[in-house]
Amino acid sequence: MKSFSTALPLALAYLRERLLGTLLNILLLALGVGTIIALLLTLSQAEERMHRDSAGIDLVVGAKGSPLQLILSSVFQVDIPTGNISLVEAARISAEPAVRRAVPLALGDSYRSFRIVGTHADYLDLYRATIHDGRLWRKPMEVVVGAEVAMRTGLKVGQTFAGTHGLVDGGGSHANQLFEVTGTLNPTGAVIDRLIVTSLDSIWRLHAHAADGAARTNDETTIAGEEKEITALLIQYSTPMAAVSFPRRVNAVSGLQAAAPAMETARLIALLGFGVTALKLFATVMMLCAGLGIFIGLMNALDDRRADLALLRVLGAGRGTVFLTILIQGFALGVAGVILGLALGHAGAEWIGQTVARVHSVRFTGLVWVSEEFWVIGAALALALAAGLFPAWRAYRDAVPQHLSRS
Repeated sequence: MKSFSTALPLALAYLRERLLGTLLNILLLALGVGTIIALLLTLSQAEERMHRDSAGIDLVVGAKGSPLQLILSSVFQVDIPTGNISLVEAARISAEPAVRRAVPLALGDSYRSFRIVGTHADYLDLYRATIHDGRLWRKPMEVVVGAEVAMRTGLKVGQTFAGTHGLVDGGGSHANQLFEVTGTLNPTGAVIDRLIVTSLDSIWRLHAHAADGAARTNDETTIAGEEKEITALLIQYSTPMAAVSFPRRVNAVSGLQAAAPAMETARLIALLGFGVTALKLFATVMMLCAGLGIFIGLMNALDDRRADLALLRVLGAGRGTVFLTILIQGFALGVAGVILGLALGHAGAEWIGQTVARVHSVRFTGLVWVSEEFWVIGAALALALAAGLFPAWRAYRDAVPQHLSRS
């Protein structure tokens, strides 16, 4: 304990003496730690959100095109749909014995970048969404809004608003067809928090009205003289065996495609994985360079201070005190680098989250902690300690009289 109390102020004094080199080593280590932390936070939240948003959805049926685009647009609500499918075809698929539940989605409009989704009440059940205030819609042009939509737009029960044509701001407004908010939803942490949900009839009525008074029929499958369409069907299987043959049967139908969220999510993570791995390798190289910088700095300091350390031995300091003085310098650089790196990593993840939220209304945050951070912290501290071990051992074994005679 006495050795440590003597070694600590000496080590800190030596670091202050070489302040520029000390700050450079701390910054380099912090950048490596911060980069890895930001990647871990962002990727873990993205994967968690993907799994949460796709939970309970075995298959998505929509128009032919990119399967990944179909999943992104219909499950995660972050892309443009591949097209529409006939309501008649959707009803036929929904009636298949392999299908336990089929939830239709009709997309095409938004409000302040939040999507308006036409669907059934079953869509709320997929995410265990419950009413916070008000009630569910009962007739066309009534909506319930997700928790995040209510928070960021200020929409409340009883208010009306006009939707915008298209899934981003800038489209034409349906100013003569107003939606009325009848309910707000409790937070779920899932995609429905970012949605405005209404009935399919609302979407069909809105676009029938936009068809310049086209002829209407009494046929339940047509509106404004045209066949009704939806964007996609979210399907739950009645049996696990349905996954073997049902998607093939859907894909055999002209104009339709089936995409499994689990497979497409794995593909998306794999696509992102290469870039993430490259960034992690780059951050690891920065950490190794920081470790090398600490090693070189301590070795140079040892060469400059051998006479000082020898004098310490003559004044009564033990070999252990000399050893600790060098080792503490390396460890102190590691601790400072880790603290700064954690701050930079979490701040970076928060900045990424804010930037993504402005574009896709998808929120990530830096105000969380993931268990993998402990491994990064441990690796950085171990690297700093390892960088200090050899210089500390050299200081420990040096003969006192030899260096005093040279001085």
